[in-house]
Amino acid sequence: MRIAVVGAGAMAGLYGAFLARAGYDVHFLMRRDYDAVRSSGLAVQSWQGDFHLDRVNCYRRPEEIGAVDLVFIGLKATANAHYQELVAPLVGPATRVLTAQNGLGNEERLAELFGAERIAGGLAFLCSNRATPGVIHHLDYGFFQTGNFQRPPDDTLRTFAAMMQDAGVECTIADDLALARWKKLIWNVPFNGLSALLDLTVDKIMANPDLHGRAWRLMKEVQAAAGADGLHIDDAFLDHMMDLTVKMKPYYTSMHLDRRSGNPMETEAIIGEPLRRGRRHALPLPEMHSLYAALRQIDEDRRSSPVPRRS
Repeated sequence: MRIAVVGAGAMAGLYGAFLARAGYDVHFLMRRDYDAVRSSGLAVQSWQGDFHLDRVNCYRRPEEIGAVDLVFIGLKATANAHYQELVAPLVGPATRVLTAQNGLGNEERLAELFGAERIAGGLAFLCSNRATPGVIHHLDYGFFQTGNFQRPPDDTLRTFAAMMQDAGVECTIADDLALARWKKLIWNVPFNGLSALLDLTVDKIMANPDLHGRAWRLMKEVQAAAGADGLHIDDAFLDHMMDLTVKMKPYYTSMHLDRRSGNPMETEAIIGEPLRRGRRHALPLPEMHSLYAALRQIDEDRRSSPVPRRS
């Protein structure tokens, strides 16, 4: 299976590196890291053991890669307007497109462009970030889940999951991708949102009783919105997410890092779209609304008065 990784940052770059280390045919579409990786390779500093890829198939333009068997998308959801230019040159007659992006609405947009029968989704459960160009820090966890969009798993999906397992990544297949997406939002809405809003690592949110309570109320609202959408998530899952979060090492979430670096935050995909879907069912969702309004205001203020990005 020939794989193209689009948006080879801290998440997709890490999974692509694991696959490449295992000997699979992986091609990375890069922007910021291209020069460093081209000259010095890709370094992964992982809690599971560091490694370095001396030779990496990396490119600046998707046309240099050409059609592949599977496109693995790790772009920020804020870059979805670039799907056509970045993904289309990689799509051949039998290409599958797997988006591991955060939030809701990504599979639907890709299905409009490339056909629903091609689309799969993926959910990454890990703590990772990029350091200097060509270096990925893998801080904790690493589990990956994948599922087909609006249809049952098939042989292509099972083959990819087996490749991930062979590469050292714990990977399972979701029978219901929509439910899996909402389950990830149980964590992403409170912790991505609050960490970005308050400039705090996740451990500090958990250590503060008021913020811990706010995170729990946000979880319950996501649970209610999913239920209104016909997808049941029980309280035991929320408890499990809290237990995992308590055990996390100090961690800056992706939205937190985006705010600190001056990049657009994934406010719409992670919080706005779930909020809108809940409101279609007349749910009030006051905590989600408050969080969304505050984060959207931050984004709007930055667009009107840009500040220098942190290096």
